[in-house]
Amino acid sequence: MAPDQGSKPIHFSVLKPDRGATETIERSIIVEAPVAIEYNAIGYAVMMATPVDLEDYAIGFSMSEGLISRADQILAVDAHKADLGWILRIQVPAENAEKVFARARQRVSESSCGLCGMDNLEEVMRPLPRVTAQIDVSDAAMFTALSALRAHQTLNAQTGSAHAAAFCAPDGSILMTREDVGRHNALDKLIGALARAHIDIAAGFIILTARCSLELAQKAILANCPMLVTISAATDLAIDVAEKSGLRLISLARADSALAAMPQIG
Repeated sequence: MAPDQGSKPIHFSVLKPDRGATETIERSIIVEAPVAIEYNAIGYAVMMATPVDLEDYAIGFSMSEGLISRADQILAVDAHKADLGWILRIQVPAENAEKVFARARQRVSESSCGLCGMDNLEEVMRPLPRVTAQIDVSDAAMFTALSALRAHQTLNAQTGSAHAAAFCAPDGSILMTREDVGRHNALDKLIGALARAHIDIAAGFIILTARCSLELAQKAILANCPMLVTISAATDLAIDVAEKSGLRLISLARADSALAAMPQIG
C-alpha cells in the first residue's frame, strides 16, 4: 500500500432486522496501522495512524513533542512499509538529536490517546507557554467554516471514520485540511503541513472533528494557535489549560450553535 492510500475496500453482508443478510456490498474502510517513529535510528514511539501525509505527520509530531521548532530542522523523512506496519525514519541535526536521546522511550499509543507512555504526572501536566497570537474571528465566520467543513473531508466521505483538522482564514474560508483515524494525528499532520508550506498558524484558526481533550489543547497551545474549535465537547482540563494559556477554545460546535467557555472565577 502506497503512503497516499488511506482506505481500502472490504466486502460486507448487509444485515436487516426482519430478513437477516440480504445483500453483499463493498465499502471503503479507513486504514489503521502501527507507525514506528525513529529519530536518527533511535526508536521513539509507535503510534496507531492512517498512513497518509506521513511527512506532514513527521514534522507536526516532532513540533508537538518539542523536538524541533521549525520544519527545516528536519533533514530527511523516509516512510517505509514494513511487514507489520510502517516505519517513519526522521533525521534531525545533532543539536536536536540531543533532545531525542534525552527523552527517547519505547511507547505504544492507541489512536484514541495522545498521552500514553508519558513517564510521570509532571510530564503530562507540564507548564505551557502563553499563546501570543491574536486573531479577530466573528461568530459568523466560524459558522461559515463549520458549514463548509464536510466538503473538505475527502477520506471521511469515503470511509465515514476519519477525523479532520482544518486550518481556516479569519473570514471562515478553509485553507487546508488533514485527516487521520486519530484526532491527535490529524492535528499533528495539519501543524506539519502548515510548517512545510510556511503558513503562519497565528494567522487563522483550527477546527477539529473531535472532542477537545487535554492533549489537543496542549498541541494547539504549543503551536501558538490563537483559536481552536472542536465539534464535540471539551473536557475540564482542556478548558482549564486553554484559559491559563490564552487559547480561545470553542467546543460542541454545530452549524447552529457552539459553546465558548466563560472565564473561571475564584
